[in-house]
Amino acid sequence: MTTVEYAVTGMTCSHCERSVTAEVGQLAGVSAVEVNAATGVLRVTSDAPLNDSLVFAAVDEAGYQAARA
Repeated sequence: MTTVEYAVTGMTCSHCERSVTAEVGQLAGVSAVEVNAATGVLRVTSDAPLNDSLVFAAVDEAGYQAARA
């Protein structure tokens, strides 16, 4: 298992958290997603290391921007 944290900008509420969780959760190999709008932290746990660009694209699809924390 691998867990990586990302900084997400633009989130303000629980709807934002759900949107990011839904998009990132669809990535192959992802086993858990934790999002905190108040801190802007996205924590992704996966079976194997993920390509950051896939996570960035999923967050972008949800309407936000991510960077490796």
